[in-house]
This record gives sequence, structure tokens and C-alpha cells, in this order.
Amino acid sequence: MTVVDAHAHLWARQNGRVDGRPVIPLENGKSDFGGETRQMMPPYMDDGANTAERLIANMDYARVSAAVITQEEIDGNQDDYLLLAKQKYPERLKICSLYEEGKPFRLEGFDGVKLCAGRLKTQDLTKHAAVFEAAECAGKFISIDLADGDRQTGALKELAAQYPMLRIAVGHFGMVTRDGWHEQIKLARQRNIYIESGGITWLFNREFYPYPSAVRAVREAAELCGMEKLMWGSDYPRTMVEITYKMSCDFILKSDALSDEEKARFLYQNAQVFYGFETLVPCPNIPHMLD
Repeated sequence: MTVVDAHAHLWARQNGRVDGRPVIPLENGKSDFGGETRQMMPPYMDDGANTAERLIANMDYARVSAAVITQEEIDGNQDDYLLLAKQKYPERLKICSLYEEGKPFRLEGFDGVKLCAGRLKTQDLTKHAAVFEAAECAGKFISIDLADGDRQTGALKELAAQYPMLRIAVGHFGMVTRDGWHEQIKLARQRNIYIESGGITWLFNREFYPYPSAVRAVREAAELCGMEKLMWGSDYPRTMVEITYKMSCDFILKSDALSDEEKARFLYQNAQVFYGFETLVPCPNIPHMLD
């Protein structure tokens, strides 16, 4: 089956901040995360670089045709590197610039803009309407990770109505393991809001593969907003500290709780339309040494 990843990350070098403190790459996939050592990436990323070439290799192996590269403030602004990545892999990647509060944001050359809304100092999203307006006028999409629960859902619903031609993707599956996640999923009842599942394996990591509760959450969300509004995402490479990239979508492919039609919608059809992938590169099935 064709697959589109709606939530992945790339960086040349981490230069972000968490709670005002720097995030600094170390060795073997580790980072100084605001003064605490964390395994930020798989250990084979031993040089601290999370490159497009490594992602494409993982995509080919997992048979993922295309990916949307979002951003995170903890990684630092990667606008320049993402422009180079898209130039090299134009049919495989859509890219987001990073919205940083109080700074100019970029649209030219990008497909969308990423807002780490839960990290904003000014949490009222209506105070950031300028980026929503600019994205709609330029035909871009907004990728947004909301604060937990319903703290920002009212404002986003208001902005979606104010900018009806703007495509909005809510990330992390509404922070599905947190109280109030249903309110984020219900946002997708608006015509121009979709939900993507980047980070769902992180949120259900204690249960681990094959994540039956995550599959049940997909089913529950579909009952709230319709399967046609849901999209799969991996949150690569952070979730790969516990599982492989292939496993991050395999638990959906191998589940008997979803029909083939539902899997097709969730894994690629909805994302292909939302993000505007005109054609999807086929990935051949290459036998590996355990076959």
C-alpha cells in the first residue's frame, strides 16, 4: 500500500531551546536537552545530523512514498536546510517553515508553516492571525501542535472560520493520551481542519508495539470526525529511539481493527489530497535477509 508521512523532522544541526535553555547535539544520537542528556535520535545518527538522505533511505525501506517535514522549536529553525532538502527530493518532500513568535516568518519556497502553539508565550492564537492570513493568501497550509486539551481549540476554530480556504493540520493526534483530546479531534468537523497522528507511538509508548490502544484511538477519532479527516504521521526521528520507521506505520497496516479502505484513507489518500502531492513515487518491495 502507498503511504504518506504527514509529520517528520529533519535538521542539519540542532540549535533549539527548551524552557529558555539550549538544546545541544552530543554524540551517538544524544542531546543536551536544556541541561539533561536525552537520547534524541537513534544511536546510528552518531554525528547529530538528521539528514534528508537518512530519511529517504528509511522511507524507501518502509515503502513510504512521501513525507511532510514539519519543525519544532526544540530543534531550532531549519528553514535553510529544508529548502535544500526539498530541492534534492522535490517529489518526496513537502516542507514547513518555522513560525517563531515575534520574528518574521517565511513563505516563499515552502509548502506550509509550522506553529508550535503550545510553546507560544502568547497562547491566544487569535493574536497570531497574521500568519494564518498570510498562509491562506499564499495557498500554503498550517501545521500546528496545540497545547494539551481544549485551551486553544476555541481560538483555532475561530481562525479556521475566518480563513476558510486555509488548510490546517493539527498534530500529535490531539495529544491523544491527555485529558481533553476529544476537543482537538472535534476541530476536524470544520471543513478545512484535519488531524495527523505524528507522535502517536510516543504517546502510547508504555504500551509499545503493536499499540492496540493507539489503533482504538484512531477508531474513536474516526467516530468523532470521520476517517476522511485523519492522516498518519511518524514523528521521525524521535520515535525511532524505540522502534523502527517501518514499525511506526506497520502497526496500522497489520491491524485487523481497520478495513483496507480505512487504512488507505489514513495512510495516504487523505494526506495526498490535503498536502497536494500530485503523484506519489512507488516504492518497490525489496526482500531483506530475513525473508
